[in-house]
Amino acid sequence: MKNLFKLPAVLFVSAGLLGIQSCDDDPKPENIPEIVTKATLRFAPPSGSTAAVVTVTASDPDRDGPQDLRVDGPINLTRGVTYTLTITLVNELAKPGDKEYDITEEVKEEADEHMLFFSWTNSVFSNPTGNGNVDNRADPVNYNDLDSKGQPLGLSTTWTTATGTAALAGKFKVILKHQPDITTATSRSTDGETDVELEFDLNVN
Repeated sequence: MKNLFKLPAVLFVSAGLLGIQSCDDDPKPENIPEIVTKATLRFAPPSGSTAAVVTVTASDPDRDGPQDLRVDGPINLTRGVTYTLTITLVNELAKPGDKEYDITEEVKEEADEHMLFFSWTNSVFSNPTGNGNVDNRADPVNYNDLDSKGQPLGLSTTWTTATGTAALAGKFKVILKHQPDITTATSRSTDGETDVELEFDLNVN
């Protein structure tokens, strides 16, 4: 599972080229993938519910270094409960307080250029139904946040676990895509660059 937090491409600009351009002709900054070393998924039940808040993390503190990606799971949810999932992202290679540290805020600010896609084992959730929109963008996911064009973002989503007496087990995948000038009502999980791709074991009891 190494390298699921993607490194951005390195961009070089000739100093000589910069020297001959006027201020009006300065090139716009290139859109490159975000540097993410830690992702936190927090599943919060409604106020007053007896179900517990469930938090899992995935981290790769040295990115492409020798340390492996660490996934702190599984996700253990309660049957028949509606959870709000909040995802936070940080770059621990920067210092807390630096702009480069809080990737969640950067994704919010650049919502038009980002979208989170989700997939899960069929029947683990009663709402949304199906198995997610990684393989088919049209499949339902309950997004709570939108970009300025009305397209889903996915830092906040809603999930209702299946009911019944039998325990359920499966997988839960999250993919953050960087899609400058790509995000539309039909853009897919295969479009653009991948900032984050994570998979957790998921249990519903």
